[in-house]
Order: sequence, then structure tokens, then C-alpha cells
Amino acid sequence: MPTELHDKAHIDVFDRAARENWALRFGVTEERLRKAVRMVGSRATSVAAYLGQPGR
Repeated sequence: MPTELHDKAHIDVFDRAARENWALRFGVTEERLRKAVRMVGSRATSVAAYLGQPGR
């Protein structure tokens, strides 16, 4: 899978810039984002559903 496509579909909580960007997009703290990824995995759509957000 190309890196660019992977970056849009999955959340890399180990990449500070990516983590900040996703937290901002979802309107949550970075800690809340990390917890969501721990609970449902790194797929952005799964994290969005867990956070009660529309699909991103």
C-alpha cells in the first residue's frame, strides 16, 4: 500500500505530527486519540466511529 494512502487510512500515534493532526481533526486530546487507537486499532474510520464522529 502506498505510504500516502496508508497515512490517510491509518493513524500513527507514534508520529507526533500525525497524532497532533488527527487529534485536531477529531477535536479530541492526543491522550483521547491514543486511547481510541488502543481500543479499536489504527484505522481512521474505526477511531472516528469509536469517538462518535462521522467517517473521516
